[in-house]
Amino acid sequence: MSSIYSIEITVRDYECDAQGIVNNAVYMNYMEHCRHEFLKNVLKLSFVDLHTQGIDLVLKSSTIDYKAPLTSGDACIVTLAVAMQGRLRCRFTQQIIRQSDHKVMTEAINDVVCLINGRPGIFKPILEWLSTMC
Repeated sequence: MSSIYSIEITVRDYECDAQGIVNNAVYMNYMEHCRHEFLKNVLKLSFVDLHTQGIDLVLKSSTIDYKAPLTSGDACIVTLAVAMQGRLRCRFTQQIIRQSDHKVMTEAINDVVCLINGRPGIFKPILEWLSTMC
């Protein structure tokens, strides 16, 4: 996967379960945080500001392949690549990679749709940004 954006995270103790590994749901938080940072730092958009304008980016579906567990203190890179799937669905292909050995720990496909005042709509900023990437 060729990523276009990434963030660094370090696993915190409280994100681990009784087995000493990161709880499955936490991986979703890592990936969502990466998507929000992409909006803020690349598209110059605030997730909260979009909501106040009646624009909500909503996770439609997620497919996650957990390859190996993360543990407390692991430094990781969360990556994403983005592409449109039709006119209304945006696909974020994401990975979580452990920095110490560059091992891919998790791969995911996260499909996001845009709701404008509660109705499906086209998220123009991502379309415009993608058109500059081609």
